[in-house]
Order: sequence, then C-alpha cells, then structure tokens
Amino acid sequence: MTNTDNIKRAEVLNNQLAGKPAAAVLKYFLNDFDGKVAFSSSLGAEDQVITHIIAGINASASIFTLDTGRLFQETYDLMQQTSQKYGITIKVMFPDKDMVEQMVNEKGINLFYDSIENRRRCCHVRKIEPLQRAFKGLDAWICGLRRGQSVTRKDDQLVEWDATNGLLKVNPLIEWTDDEVWAFIKKNHIPYNKLHDEGFASIGCQPCTRAILPGEDIRAGRWWWENPNTRECGLHKKE
Repeated sequence: MTNTDNIKRAEVLNNQLAGKPAAAVLKYFLNDFDGKVAFSSSLGAEDQVITHIIAGINASASIFTLDTGRLFQETYDLMQQTSQKYGITIKVMFPDKDMVEQMVNEKGINLFYDSIENRRRCCHVRKIEPLQRAFKGLDAWICGLRRGQSVTRKDDQLVEWDATNGLLKVNPLIEWTDDEVWAFIKKNHIPYNKLHDEGFASIGCQPCTRAILPGEDIRAGRWWWENPNTRECGLHKKE
C-alpha cells in the first residue's frame, strides 16, 4: 500500500471508531490485528488505564515498555506491581549498549542539558532505536496520547497513519480529560506511579523530569529547560 492508501485507511478507521469507548477501540484492534499490534506503555497514568482495559480483553496481548537506563525507581516498582496484579508480561526493551557508551563518552553523562540536539540524540539512542526494534513485524501500535496533554498533541487523532514508523497508531484515550483518567484509576483500583502524588504529572527519565507547579501545563515537567514546542522525544514525531 502507498502512503496515501495508508492515510486513507487510517481516516476510514478513525471515522468508523469515532465516539466509541476506549474498550471497544482496543477490542477491535486486539482482535482484527491479532499478533500484529502491540501496546507501548511508559507506565504513565494513561498507560495504566489502557493496561487495565487490555488485561480484561486479552491478558496475553503484546505490551512492551522502554527502559532507558535512567528511569525512577518508582517506575521500576510499578512495572513489577502491574505485571503481578494483572498476570501479564511487559516486555522490556533496552537501548543498545554500544550506542549508549559512544554517546556518553563523546558528549558526557548529562549531555541533554547542553543543547536540544544533544537531548534529541539521547532520546534517539535510549528510546527511538529500541522502539523501532519493538515495532518489527507489527502493523499497528497503541499509545496513551491525549490531546489535552500538550500543545504538540492538540491535533492528534484516534487512529492515525504513522508514516515515520510505517504503522497505524491508535490513541484510545485521545478525547479523555485528566480528570477522567484519574477517576477511572481510582474507581478500578489501578496501580499508578507514586510520583504522581508528589506533583509529577508526566514521568519519564529521572534527570529530565520534575514535578510541576500549580497552574502549569501537565507536560511542563518534561525537559522543562526547553521551549514547550520542542518537548517531545521523537516517539510521536510527525512527518
């Protein structure tokens, strides 16, 4: 299929599934793309909601996460807790050690503070390259993106064609508000990262994440030293 064909296919699915509950969207893709779809979880609040729903549909569905080597201990604790609670396997993808060694020895251990170029290189080595390996053999990937998370995501759709990775991208919580996410977590007793209780709205690598201040955007704690329009790691890059 051409890129145009794939874009049209995404549009058809987006219209077909528009307005349907997240569980229905997930069930559709887990059934119709069986063995060719995976959920990429960062263990954030939205992703924990999706994990809970997926586990209720098919506990053997493919779920993976990226261990950058710079995560919070609370994230590792949650990974273990989640696997045990739902009886699921969360596949862990690690960065290539040679790429990490070369980067750190050339640019320093905390290179990301020096320039956007350095930070994006770090994100590529620790996140993008492992993600691309995780995508092999897939036709679609499931994400926890919401439009309300940041200015860089305000135009995201329920189903999109991810031309960068050559996959359909599914955002089942795209219309959810922050309040809806947390109400669902509380109602269903879903485990979540305890750093959320300390003001961390979005949690990534430890040196690149901080708690947010009252009134700040929920993504303000990620790469806080940069302009809001550059605060993406490249996982959700659009061509």
